[in-house]
Amino acid sequence: MKAIILCAGKGTRLYPVTLTMPKPLMPVANKALVKYAIETLRGMGATEIGLVVNNLDSPIRTQLGDGLETVGVPLSYIAQEDPRGLAHAVKLSQPFIGDEPFIVYLGDNIFQDRMRGIYTRFQDTNAGAVLALTEVANPTAFGIAVLEGDKIKQLIEKPKDPPSNLAIAGVYVFQPAIFDAIEHIKPSWRNELEITDAIQYLLEQGHPVIPHIVKGWWIDAGNATSIILANQLVLEEMPYLPAVKDDEVIQGKSDVSHRVVLGQNTRIIDSTVRGPVIIGDNVTIQSSYIGPYTSIGNDVVIEGSEIEHSIIMNGCTIKHIQGRIDASLIADNVSVIRSNGKPTAHRMILAENSLVQLY
Repeated sequence: MKAIILCAGKGTRLYPVTLTMPKPLMPVANKALVKYAIETLRGMGATEIGLVVNNLDSPIRTQLGDGLETVGVPLSYIAQEDPRGLAHAVKLSQPFIGDEPFIVYLGDNIFQDRMRGIYTRFQDTNAGAVLALTEVANPTAFGIAVLEGDKIKQLIEKPKDPPSNLAIAGVYVFQPAIFDAIEHIKPSWRNELEITDAIQYLLEQGHPVIPHIVKGWWIDAGNATSIILANQLVLEEMPYLPAVKDDEVIQGKSDVSHRVVLGQNTRIIDSTVRGPVIIGDNVTIQSSYIGPYTSIGNDVVIEGSEIEHSIIMNGCTIKHIQGRIDASLIADNVSVIRSNGKPTAHRMILAENSLVQLY
């Protein structure tokens, strides 16, 4: 069975981080979002996966390659250089898919539910499509499904007066008939080919569309707040690990709790680390506090600072920051350093759409 992951979005709500890093490569518990998608698809039975990217030179392709060594499943790449909606991305995938059922997964979604029953349900019901749905508190912000019995009756995109709180959650199983449906729809007011319109066409042509109600949490990781929340939820599921006692790793007057994962050549010196926390390779943490729900990438130096509930990516340096860094997303190779020089001032070199809060 083949699957496609849609990864061509610009990720504008995560600027400036996504100016240089595609959103599907954003780390959650030190693992790229797209790798969670691939793991879920493999568990669903996918044996070959196509990734729709904005061009064939995408960093996603550079990092994952052909997939055999990096994620254990063959990967192909499909260019969507002029994105015109999810349905447009699916249509571009037709040569890769051929004439067989397939799965579509939005590359910036992450689920607690591993979706293993969704394809079985698709086969058992001979459905035209199966859609993952989840209950949401704000249905006006999503595409919403209206059920009639055990089938989907209607789809409504961001309704002002929602008849349901079941949002379309970003995983679909389709018969090849979806390609013909896409041929029959017109661009929306956004000038995009909407996948909801194509599924609505399937319904109107008599193809049964079946719901799969997602169990557990679902994060559409579209902005920094949702990425940090996803990081917290994944770390919450970290199994019990005893506290590290290695004197070469834990040095001086340090206190490292259970549920702390430490990478190779990482040292904790005169610091407190309270899990759940994951720390990558070649990291030095000295005279600092690292609190729960924090992920730290590789080759990071943290001195004289406090960090909690945050994501610190690779190659960062954080030194002598007064107050606690909290609920923050710090991209690769960023330096955050307090100077003791006079006069006291703040010097900033910031990209477009940066956020700085000083207290």
